[in-house]
Amino acid sequence: MEDILRLRKINKSFPGVKALTDVDLTLKKGEVHALVGENGAGKSTLMKTISGAYKKDSGSIWFDGKEVEVTSPKQSELMGISIIYQELNLIERITVAENVFTGRYPLKHGLVQWGKMTRDAQALFDEFDLKIDAKRLVRSLTMAQKQMVEIIKAVSINAKVIIMDEPTSSLSSKETESLFRIIRKLKANGVAVVFITHRLDEIFAVCDRMTVLRDGHYIGERDIQSITKSEMIAMMIGRELTQQYPERSNEIGEVTLEVKNISDGGKHVNDVSFSARRGEVLGFYGLVGAGRTETMRMIFGVDPKAGGQVFLHGKEIHLKSPRDAIGHGIGFITENRRDEGLFLRSSVRVNTVMVALGKILSHGFINYKKEAEVSQHYVDKLRTATPSINQKAMFLSGGNQQKVVLSKWLFSDSEIIIFDEPTRGIDVGARREIYQIINDLVADGKTVVVVSSDMEEIMGVSDRILVMYEGNVAGEVQKEDFSQSLITEYAVGERTQPV
Repeated sequence: MEDILRLRKINKSFPGVKALTDVDLTLKKGEVHALVGENGAGKSTLMKTISGAYKKDSGSIWFDGKEVEVTSPKQSELMGISIIYQELNLIERITVAENVFTGRYPLKHGLVQWGKMTRDAQALFDEFDLKIDAKRLVRSLTMAQKQMVEIIKAVSINAKVIIMDEPTSSLSSKETESLFRIIRKLKANGVAVVFITHRLDEIFAVCDRMTVLRDGHYIGERDIQSITKSEMIAMMIGRELTQQYPERSNEIGEVTLEVKNISDGGKHVNDVSFSARRGEVLGFYGLVGAGRTETMRMIFGVDPKAGGQVFLHGKEIHLKSPRDAIGHGIGFITENRRDEGLFLRSSVRVNTVMVALGKILSHGFINYKKEAEVSQHYVDKLRTATPSINQKAMFLSGGNQQKVVLSKWLFSDSEIIIFDEPTRGIDVGARREIYQIINDLVADGKTVVVVSSDMEEIMGVSDRILVMYEGNVAGEVQKEDFSQSLITEYAVGERTQPV
């Protein structure tokens, strides 16, 4: 196949940081090419250099056989390069068609041809067998549908290269397969796709070749059919990851948290009951929409419950707000840590103490020396990679942001910690650190609840798994009975054994 994009010896620095060092990338027409590496490997910087959002310091970029200088995102778009970021770039309050042709509305005598624009957009969706009405407002679409709108937007500019950044991070397995179908059609049409993901199984499912970056350096390029998962991980992290899920041997104690018949009135959750024990990791698995996150949000007091009871050490507690939950020693690490778990523009030290400020007050004023000592203690304890405790949270990698969120709950003396999708968007090496932290928590006598859509993860970290289906607990699986087939049967409603 003929090359469509070639990058040679790309270098890029920021004040005090060398982000890319002599990075190469070769992309062929009609291929799906994985760009892989841990958080901080340089994937985002390289992507933004290709798009013109960043200007390279040195090196060369060749597009469709010609050397080019990419100076702006507009220029890269005109060349035929489109990037779909993890944070989708759509305008919620206007129609699908308007989003597809943003900045390129068809005009006649200076007037927008609304009918033509809608018809043209609809024709593109129909071409890819996507059942999306071009007249709908974007805010009414699901996350998966919004993802498809971004892809059609790229197709509409006749993109020759489409870069997808973590495109499946918010999709169900069924939605992911639909995305793969679209990617394969793009490939058949000669479009080159750069696929960035932390989910290694997806690379084997849809990609032809891969390029690996580590610490801003080019490590190598391989054909997917000639590499194993363990070899891929070794290239990414520079060592062999012998055991992704560290073992633990702590004793499981008495029941700490008990939930009886909790419900949100039938919207998402119906009479869910369960118990969790001291020193236990209780896993919650289910497909998207099964009601797992909604259950946890009610327990933490974020959303009101319509019925049911919550007990802590056998005593009923009433949780009407997160403040109530925090007061009872419950911590909640949400799946959307950037919007709900952190003050991104605040420092690591501020984020660490924000839910338990009372512990560092002296005569009604913040003791800044104590604040610094506390935050530094947790940076060291959790091995958080940050230049200093004064670094803003927005500049940390996903794995290190997750550690800062965890720090605040450890500082607040949380006895029960709920992790909702603990490793979403986190690289392979950092995942193992999160799993070790979970082990350390239960070894210290904490109770941990883990909600995850990753089958391998939920089986790897849990002592016991509850599987939800359509707002109900469909079944409970003990560790000795863990199997993907059994858990899947519960998750899709093929098997039911009420807990």
